[in-house]
Amino acid sequence: MFPNRYDVIVVGAGHAGSEAAAAAANLGSKTLLITMNLQNIAQMSCNPAMGGIAKGQIVREIDALGGYSGIVSDNTAIQFKMLNKSKGPAMWSPRVQSDRMRFSETWRDMLENTPNLDFYQEMVAGLIVENNMVVGVKTSLGIEIRSKTVVLTNGTFLNGIIHIGDKNFGGGRAGERASTGITEELLNLGFESGRMKTGTPPRVDGRSLDFSKMIEQPGDEHPEKFSYLKSTKRLTNQRLCYMSYTSNTVHELLKEGFEKSPMFNGAIQSTGPRYCPSIEEKINRFADKDRHQLFVEPEGWNTVEYYINGFSTSLSEDIQYKALKEVAGFENVKFFRPGYAIEYDYFQPTQLKHSLETKLVSGLFFAGQINGTTGYEEAAAQGQMAGINAHLKGKEKDPFTLQRDEAYIGVLIDDLITKGTEEPYRMFTSRAEYRTLLRQDNADFRLTSKSFDLGLASRERMETMEKKQKNSKDFIQFFRSTSVSPSILNPILEFKESSPVKQTDKLFKPFSRPNITMEDMRKIKEVDDFIVENDLDNEAIEQTEIQVKYSGYIDKERNNADKLNRLEGIRIPESFDYSKLKSLSYEALEKLRAVKPVTVSQASRISGVSPNDISVLLVYMGR
Repeated sequence: MFPNRYDVIVVGAGHAGSEAAAAAANLGSKTLLITMNLQNIAQMSCNPAMGGIAKGQIVREIDALGGYSGIVSDNTAIQFKMLNKSKGPAMWSPRVQSDRMRFSETWRDMLENTPNLDFYQEMVAGLIVENNMVVGVKTSLGIEIRSKTVVLTNGTFLNGIIHIGDKNFGGGRAGERASTGITEELLNLGFESGRMKTGTPPRVDGRSLDFSKMIEQPGDEHPEKFSYLKSTKRLTNQRLCYMSYTSNTVHELLKEGFEKSPMFNGAIQSTGPRYCPSIEEKINRFADKDRHQLFVEPEGWNTVEYYINGFSTSLSEDIQYKALKEVAGFENVKFFRPGYAIEYDYFQPTQLKHSLETKLVSGLFFAGQINGTTGYEEAAAQGQMAGINAHLKGKEKDPFTLQRDEAYIGVLIDDLITKGTEEPYRMFTSRAEYRTLLRQDNADFRLTSKSFDLGLASRERMETMEKKQKNSKDFIQFFRSTSVSPSILNPILEFKESSPVKQTDKLFKPFSRPNITMEDMRKIKEVDDFIVENDLDNEAIEQTEIQVKYSGYIDKERNNADKLNRLEGIRIPESFDYSKLKSLSYEALEKLRAVKPVTVSQASRISGVSPNDISVLLVYMGR
């Protein structure tokens, strides 16, 4: 029924599992993807969208590394927006509204066309562990399947419980059963587990809504895309989203259900996402607000189903319905299904190495919500890294990791394994100290060559990146070396109310002014001729403008990163005995023993470890 042994088994086919399976298989590992329902591969359980603030950067990083999320998002998008465009490029974040059904279908098509990848539909009930090393999995039918490594990406299914008002029942997602057995086995192996909560809004029938009472939310006039590959689609037609608001009347009606709400009656005791609270949490936490935004988002090209972003709730279905009818445009609303909350097991991620391999069991990797994160993008990034490292582990090669100055993915994983989390972890630009370096526009420059060296990114990706890099480098050099006279430049500067120049100077200097754009520069014949003669595309042109305008900030941040990275080079032996350091604080001693940092730099980021503790460590290590 199965080969004697797989190289990698991936448990779960959500966003983490799908990227993990794709990465391992594309690197050449014989891979098996096991899921409880093959019809729901990469299912968008919550909102039908990919990307957003910081999350969009992650999707572009996944794509630059050779993953599938960006490609699928582009080919199933129904609307594109570049968020934060009014701010600096470090904050620009791409986001697409997706066709939910096509998204899952396209993911399955791509996985089925991936060599080295097999599929099996059943519940994994346990692991086969020998001598602290995972050697396979056991299914609910009692089948044992052997492998060199295992990646667990169980999402919200581990002992999942769904709550709607005072009703609750087992489930990992609406209409799907929970997964049992794995948590208990991991606990027996010595792992520390906890419970978390997430929620989702009701889905409604768009034919019952009055969109004329709502505010239109169109996509970008010139939509971009996620994938750096030229072969993916760019939207030419887009669907509208809409915005409406709650009101005091809506809030008062929702409050009627608080008595039976699992959020307030003690039925749910686990922690939910702080930055994506339920509507009842918003009302309770922000009592001074008389209204909250609701975004009304279509679920696809040809469906009438809509997602009510901002109305996540676990209140009883009758309260949800009664309150939503009072929202402008929802007076005659019909439900497809009510919103609900779900509780599930997770495992404290400080129990992992940077490779996402567990410290307790060799060859066992965790990725996604099992690590306490929330969001498709965060899950997909972890899945890709776990899949890469499961492959490398099976080939007895060194792990592949990313530093905090190399990728948001590096920040995400370092935060998780160094600090742990007590609430669903979500990525923000503010979490990255080097966000000027980690822009969405340069993820290919940062990561594609690393992935190509691994054997994951294709030759096409590498050549596309190298061409863009050369074009932008040549264009920047053109601005550094080309002079222009005041007679040509000053009319442009004066039109933009910028100080005129008094003598001939290189183009780089006026172009670096904040209010002078590439559009302004193209009024100079030499600039436009260079673009036309070299057939520069928008990506190379945009990259040039960013590099010119922000060169000072980029250089400064690079220098800061290099200084801090010197501590990354000071490695701490895995068997290091911290009790030898008598001057360490007790809290630092406990945290260092628990986390077992790999470098002094990682040790410095552990909560509870002070600069003085790091000084003690450096002195002991002869630094």
